Amino acid sequence: MAAISEQWPEIEKAEKEKRRELVFQGPAVDDKLRACGGQLPPALFSLSLLNYLEVSGCPELRELGDGVGRLSHVQSLVLCRNKLQRIPPALGELRALRVLDVSGNELEELPAEIAQLSDLCTLNVSCNRLRELPAGLERCTKIAGLNLSKNCITEFPPGFLCSQLALLASISAADNRIQELGEEIGLLQGLKSLDLSNNQLTDIPCELADCSKLKEINFTGNKLKDKRLEKMVNGCQTKSVLDYLRVGGRGGGKGKKTENAVKEDVKDKKKKRERKPKKDNGGDEDDPDEELNKMMLKILHISENSSPLIVKASASTKDVRQYIVCCVVRGMNLKPGNALKRFLAAQVILVDL
Repeated sequence: MAAISEQWPEIEKAEKEKRRELVFQGPAVDDKLRACGGQLPPALFSLSLLNYLEVSGCPELRELGDGVGRLSHVQSLVLCRNKLQRIPPALGELRALRVLDVSGNELEELPAEIAQLSDLCTLNVSCNRLRELPAGLERCTKIAGLNLSKNCITEFPPGFLCSQLALLASISAADNRIQELGEEIGLLQGLKSLDLSNNQLTDIPCELADCSKLKEINFTGNKLKDKRLEKMVNGCQTKSVLDYLRVGGRGGGKGKKTENAVKEDVKDKKKKRERKPKKDNGGDEDDPDEELNKMMLKILHISENSSPLIVKASASTKDVRQYIVCCVVRGMNLKPGNALKRFLAAQVILVDL
């Protein structure tokens, strides 16, 4: 224990002070990890009161150690930007765990025991070498955020996209090798953000439009069969893409109402454009005289003011306007339409003339 206390004084201090949080970061920790063979010291796992543990930015950390299962109160475990090659099955014993971040490591697989983390809310495994996700993740019913970006994953595990994950709001799976997004995606009623950019998708299921809370999607970098849809995902808003999917896309599909529905939508939009009043800035941009006439004001009466008005202009004003013309206008209603806008524009035109 003496050797450990000399090498890891933070652990001894955390035990004496009954600390709830402990953070190890950067190169200063690497020398200690090297002396421990690339593993965290067993003494660390005796700190049963910890609810937050972070070890990040330590290239010498290669193994977590089976003793991690003794940290029964840990709610957040952050192990990002290390060189972890393995996560022990004992991780599944952390039943209080809510946040697990193992991004930026060298993991090729995750233990199946992760599915036992029933309170898990956030899982970040991005920037690793994962080829698949463990089966049974749908049992983590409280999960709200899932980040799988920059791995080698080819598909979501069977049964993962299901109605049990009602709280799942964000899925980031960009830069993988996912070839298919199943129609079960429509069962994720809480989904708000979906990023599947730079994968190997050829289709987007119409059922995606059933995700009523979906506000942000990204499918760029996929070679879709429907070229019109491919063009839309590269340049259109989420609503436009979902509307296109909702009516079955170009090839028809869901509900078989596609062709008639699309034609009706086109007719409705055309009618709305025809009913829409012309803007005040004019219809014929090629006729400047007509545009100028719209901006002109007709002066019907000028009354003499017995008490002259005094306008004071600072010297710096002369650099902007050499001449100033003023008037007092009363009894004019500026509320209807764009009357105020016209009045202000007319002043500028009159002065510039």
